[in-house]
Amino acid sequence: MKEVDLKRIEKAVHEILEAVGEDPNREGLKDTPARVGRMYAELLEGMQHEPSEHMQSIFHEEYDEIVLLRDIPFYSVCEHHMMPFIGKAHVAYLPDGKVLGVSKLARLVDAFARRLQVQERLTAQIADFLMENLKPKGVSVVLEASHSCMTIRGIKKPDAVMVTSALRGIFKKDPRSRAEVLTLMHPDKR
Repeated sequence: MKEVDLKRIEKAVHEILEAVGEDPNREGLKDTPARVGRMYAELLEGMQHEPSEHMQSIFHEEYDEIVLLRDIPFYSVCEHHMMPFIGKAHVAYLPDGKVLGVSKLARLVDAFARRLQVQERLTAQIADFLMENLKPKGVSVVLEASHSCMTIRGIKKPDAVMVTSALRGIFKKDPRSRAEVLTLMHPDKR
């Protein structure tokens, strides 16, 4: 995978500072281009990693009920405005003889979130990856996020939360299974 070109980002930020009428050489801005470069390298570090790195902790287990990790904090960067969106992910699956180490679910969310993204694609990527690599009977992923490109600019609606879902396997086909997993994801909203 291609490494982040920090020097190129620094040059671009220097140009942006000049374009908005700032002096990139004044004391408070002198190190800003380098800081912004490091920031983007950190925010987009998922582009440097393969999500499959997190599939090493699969265990054979005859567990046949829902496995859910709820309220996983995540942040991503909207590819339309390159501004952050921040939220919570809820990831569930119904095992078919294999379970994944619990921390790996959170790591998978980060692996896909720390890229230029749109929330809809991010939701689907997590669900599809788990279906393809863990081969459970079903997967349910729900993301709730606040988008700074909508809260502090544009329409300026700071309390708006976008919710996306991706249901696969039994959670998509069977209404009772879908209702059960969504109720577990949001027990306070019964």
